[in-house]
Amino acid sequence: MEYDSVSRGARAMFFMLTPNESSFEKVEDVPQYVQQATPFFVGLMTLELVVGFLKTGAPVITISDGITSLSAGMVSRLPLLLMRGCELSAYMHVWNHYRLVELPWDSAWTWWFTFLGVDFGYYWVHRFAHEVAVLWAAHQVHHSSEYYNLTTALRQSVTQPFTSWVFYLPMALAVPPSIFAVHIQLNLLYQFWIHTELIRDLGPLEWILNTPKHHRVHHGRNLYCIDKNYGGILIIWDRLFGTFAQEANQVVYGLVFPIKRFEILYVQLHYYLYLWKKSKTYKTISNKLSTFLNGPSWKPGKRRLGDHNDNPKVTGKEVPHNPSWSLPVQIYAVIHFLLVLKTYHDLFENKMILSQLTILGMTGYVLLTLTSLGFLIDQRPSSAVLELFRCVVMMTLLRYNYMKPLAPSLAVPTEAFVSLSLLYWALHSIVSQLLGIKKKAN
Repeated sequence: MEYDSVSRGARAMFFMLTPNESSFEKVEDVPQYVQQATPFFVGLMTLELVVGFLKTGAPVITISDGITSLSAGMVSRLPLLLMRGCELSAYMHVWNHYRLVELPWDSAWTWWFTFLGVDFGYYWVHRFAHEVAVLWAAHQVHHSSEYYNLTTALRQSVTQPFTSWVFYLPMALAVPPSIFAVHIQLNLLYQFWIHTELIRDLGPLEWILNTPKHHRVHHGRNLYCIDKNYGGILIIWDRLFGTFAQEANQVVYGLVFPIKRFEILYVQLHYYLYLWKKSKTYKTISNKLSTFLNGPSWKPGKRRLGDHNDNPKVTGKEVPHNPSWSLPVQIYAVIHFLLVLKTYHDLFENKMILSQLTILGMTGYVLLTLTSLGFLIDQRPSSAVLELFRCVVMMTLLRYNYMKPLAPSLAVPTEAFVSLSLLYWALHSIVSQLLGIKKKAN
């Protein structure tokens, strides 16, 4: 049974499950494929790190970028602690009240039809997310890394699911929610492994499937890469609708205007503020609305999608932003990130038996920790005070058993480490204050 479970989990990552083993009558019976995939995410990222180092002699993942990508993935799933996903909730509402026919849930034909329907819907979700500025404000999170590795796959938006559900509703007129719930997860899981530079070419499969080669183009900011290769599992939609591009020149990854920040709430939300400020520079209501509804590069007088005349020229010699910070602080950040990752995992594992107040409080702590780690990476002046406050909160949670160490045997070392962290930041804050007073006096 355990071998079968591992086998199914591994095959789910590559869309290799059969209709027989992944068709369910009720939504409640559908496995949480994405939540159960955590060990496979970790395993594949570790494998990429090892193979990448052996091939290039350098790590393919930096600590600053890796922590930020994983933090974005964690933040994107926090709303699921408080409510069912928007995509499935809206889908079930339409199915319960407006369905026209009811395809059999146990038919292979229904399963394959749903696969095509979800992948087709994803193509348009993805395309609109690039062509409508307010939707791009959510999706830009995924493109904000200047690296391309498996951690980038987990750099997801917390706001995108609140709009993407619309594109799948036509399927709810006929396809049972249980089959949709399977495919919306499998479609997402497939897209994890294609975020790598280590797999170069998959031969004939490149004609049909979305592959690392095709998706590298999608993440590029080279002129030939922008707004190309939207497909989820299949690349045929891009070939059909004229949005396909072959990998050619060296791909330079990231946003056209890199944000060069690692603080997670800024990464998630900064573009909404940018759009608001941009809209305020225009006088007419039409131009203000167009700022949000047209393409990200639109300006008055330009076509709906705008153009790329103002883009910085890509030379291929660009160096990703990688701030210099001391090794001890990097080790400190990694240890605290692993501790909050354990808390995050336990929160999802136990959400059915925890009170709403506890879930809200622990969700706030996870956000506080990820924000504080981003401040440390960005070397913000206020990072010491924020980290001091966070360590006080963390110590309190440990004392009252709201948090657990990585392993029971590490309970005492964990508490000692947090106590030392608290003492360090307290002393750091006091010294900083004294130096500030002395500087003012001088």
